[in-house]
This record gives sequence, C-alpha cells and structure tokens, in this order.
Amino acid sequence: MNDILRAARRRLTKSALLRKLFGRPNHAATSLGDASYAARMEAETAVYKDVADINVLPAIFHYWSNAYLRPMLEEFGVSNPDQFFAKYLLESARACNDDAPVFVSIGSGNCDTEVRVALLLRDAGLTRFVIECVDMNRHMLERGRAMAQAENVAEHIRTVEADFNRWRAPQRYAGVMANQSLHHVMNLEGLFDEIKRSLLPRAFFVTSDMIGRNGHMRWPEALHEVQNFWRELPSEYRYNRQLGRHEPMYEDWDCSTEGFEGIRAQDILPLLLERFDFRAFVGFGNVIDVFIDRSFGHNFDATQAWDREFIDRVHAFDERGFADGTLKPTHMMAVMTAEPAAERECARGLTARASLRDPAAGPLD
Repeated sequence: MNDILRAARRRLTKSALLRKLFGRPNHAATSLGDASYAARMEAETAVYKDVADINVLPAIFHYWSNAYLRPMLEEFGVSNPDQFFAKYLLESARACNDDAPVFVSIGSGNCDTEVRVALLLRDAGLTRFVIECVDMNRHMLERGRAMAQAENVAEHIRTVEADFNRWRAPQRYAGVMANQSLHHVMNLEGLFDEIKRSLLPRAFFVTSDMIGRNGHMRWPEALHEVQNFWRELPSEYRYNRQLGRHEPMYEDWDCSTEGFEGIRAQDILPLLLERFDFRAFVGFGNVIDVFIDRSFGHNFDATQAWDREFIDRVHAFDERGFADGTLKPTHMMAVMTAEPAAERECARGLTARASLRDPAAGPLD
C-alpha cells in the first residue's frame, strides 16, 4: 500500500539518480512552469523507466496486512485493494445506469492494478467497459499494454500519456480511480476539481493513498513513539536497506526534497473533504509504517515470534492512538461522491474528518 521504489534492484537509488540529474531543489518553490518542475518530470520518467514491479513489499508487511488490514476491508465485503477498486467501480457503473462504462485511472504506472481490476470486473459480469490508464511515463504505459494483452483484457485497457498535474478530462466517466498516485501530485486542487467535473452524476471516485506528513515524515507525536520502539530493536534491524546506512536512532528523512514522493501528502485529505462526500473510508497506519515498509521491513523475519509480537504491539499502539485522537492515520482507502452520499461507511467507526491532522498544531495529546 506504499509506493517507495524497489531501489535495491537498481545500481542507482532513486534519490541518487535525482541528485545526479538536478541536485536537491526546494520543492516548495517549484511551480508547474519552471525549470525545476521540468527536471523533476524528466527524472521521474528516468527513475521509473525500467521499474517493472513497484509493489514488492517485505514479508512482515504481508503478515501485518493479513492480520490487521484485511479484517478492516472485510467490513466492506472485500479482502484486498484490487477487490475494493473493482467492487466500487462496479457499483459506480450501476449507479450511473451505464452498461458500457468508461472509467479512468489517474497515475496508473504499469497498469498492473488496472489489469487485475479489469479481470475482476469481467468476472463480475461486466463485459463492455474500458479503463483509461493515465500516466506521464510512456515506458510504464508500454508495459501496461503488454500486460493487458498477456492477460487477455486489452480491449478493456486504454493508455493515455499525460501529466496529471495538467490533466483535462476529455469526457465524463462512470468512475475514477487513483491508486497510490495522489501523493505524487503538486496541483492537487486542479486535479481534484477536474476529477469532480469529470464524474457522471452518482459516479464514484475510488482511491488508495497516503495522507500523512509531506515527504512521508512523521508528525512530532508519532516520531517520539517511533524512537521509543526503535530502542527495542536489535542493531541489525536498524539498517536502512534503501539508503544503505545504519541508523542508531531513526532518521526522519524527507523524501519529497528529491522528487514528487509525498510532495503534498498532508494536503490530500483536507482538499478531498472540501470537494467530495465520503461514501466509504478506511484509515490506517502510522507508527507501524516505519517497521513494515521497504527501508526497514526486510530486516524483520515474519516467521519469528519476537518479530510478529513487536509488529502486533506497534499496530495496537496505532489503533489506541486513533481511538483517543492522539494519532491520525497515514493511509486511506476511500470512495467519494460529488453529491451527498446515499450511505456512509467507515472501518472501525473512524471517519475521514476524524482522521484530519492539522499541520499547524503541535504534538497531539
């Protein structure tokens, strides 16, 4: 459910390549028309050009997601994100009374999620549909077309090369999806306004994304707790696999300084709440992120009792924090509508509005 690159398979890490191409620009000063933005776009294309699989996660992540995230999704009658997208796109098409729906996916990358969703939609009985896959990276779209052909869903996948910061919908859609792409967007206001404009009446906007602090940093209250748990880790568990360094204490690295990763993550949820009503919401993850993602998650052994028990305790800490308001989720899966939703559901009773974290606030207590 995260999206940091599988850097171990590359001779250059993402951050090293971006530094090589254009140094360390200040993302706050970057606008869509300046040279820095153009350089970032070029670099992002280069970084992802040969990345055929951006979804590989540590075994400990899968232990955690099966133990804790899957039950949250089962409240909605699904077991994984692919099923979540397929369920609500199908409902969206039916709400629009559209038996030949056209959907659009914003920031589709290699289109692997879209291909799997297409297979699920077809299995559910939807035979005449198209998912437009919009991405700026032609190399990834080429892989998507090949995958669609190999999986026999080419008639359902249409690729569109475009920058989602400047995207203009050519038509209205029976549903919009965005899978782990919104936290790469600078022009969130423009994109969300265009998505809202592009939705047919009663259509859904379905997303899975990160909503924590910009650059995937920790908010102060979470960083304090990460450091407390960090002290329990054996030394070999503190090695950062992506950055190639040992961290005696956890270093809160801002990855948005070197690309679009998490560039405006903390703005996603408040901007969505201004424009959409939430039909369904699943908020999850915070302190646990550090220990199950690619940088440190590979140091854990999901077959070992100590490792699983540690993850169990960190997850339980997050959940207590969400319940008493001292922590806010850093991830969401959501279904939104442009009009007031006919019904509303949220996992564990945690609403989208209750998941907001005010950037101007001090540590939550």
